[in-house]
Amino acid sequence: MQADEFTYIAGVLKQQSGMYLSEDKTYLLESRLQPIARVRGLENVSALIKQMRATNDRTLIHEVTQAMTTNETMFFRDNKPFEKLSSLILPTLRETDPSRKHLRIWSAACSAGQEPYTLAMVLSEEMAKMPGYSFEIVASDLCDKVLSKAKEGIYTQFEVQRGMPIQLLLKYFQQAPDNHWQVKDSLKAMIRFDTHNLLEDAGRFGVFDIIYCRNVLIYFDETTKGHVLGRLAAVMRPPGFLTLGSAETVIGISTRFKQMEVERSIYQLA
Repeated sequence: MQADEFTYIAGVLKQQSGMYLSEDKTYLLESRLQPIARVRGLENVSALIKQMRATNDRTLIHEVTQAMTTNETMFFRDNKPFEKLSSLILPTLRETDPSRKHLRIWSAACSAGQEPYTLAMVLSEEMAKMPGYSFEIVASDLCDKVLSKAKEGIYTQFEVQRGMPIQLLLKYFQQAPDNHWQVKDSLKAMIRFDTHNLLEDAGRFGVFDIIYCRNVLIYFDETTKGHVLGRLAAVMRPPGFLTLGSAETVIGISTRFKQMEVERSIYQLA
């Protein structure tokens, strides 16, 4: 791939999704875009890029952007952020405003749905300790393909085995054909899935008490991280909890949040 081709694609990805692509990721471009070129009857990725530049085809640009989006995830990924939801975040919200019984949670960049379904399971388990409370989860992602899988709620045996406690699998899933498992309707009812680009305003979703935006900021440059964090803060209601990935931080990037002393990856509105 020529330097100008890489520069063009990197610019498109930055503009469309905020993703920062370094030059050592050329192999990633080749592997993920070759299937698109093949489907369109093009010889290689260079031919695909040439077509993009010549036509400015918005459908093709969207397709390329989605192909480059990383969608690796699993149920109860890293586990600790979900433990802290039960042991720290929910108790703090109860103490801060005992009169507020309806809590809203946003799973931003939810990928194929494992995170919002995990949140729904944790919250369902907590309901016995929180009589009178109700929960609403909004789950969003830029990629239409993974959102469709999330809405469907059907996972392979391998996918449910990755991090899923067996007792929760049997309680909240039912067996489906071809050795698959399907999320029960009672769990699905807690979640609303919607397409959303984190570079855009999220005001249409309303305000949230808790936001999970994990393992996303690592793909953005510092300026874009600041913009995204600002948009998250704009739709949070005090005291507002934000959970990031273990390799992510707001420190030195945004003053809208403060780090909780007891937990490195959990922040509150400043």
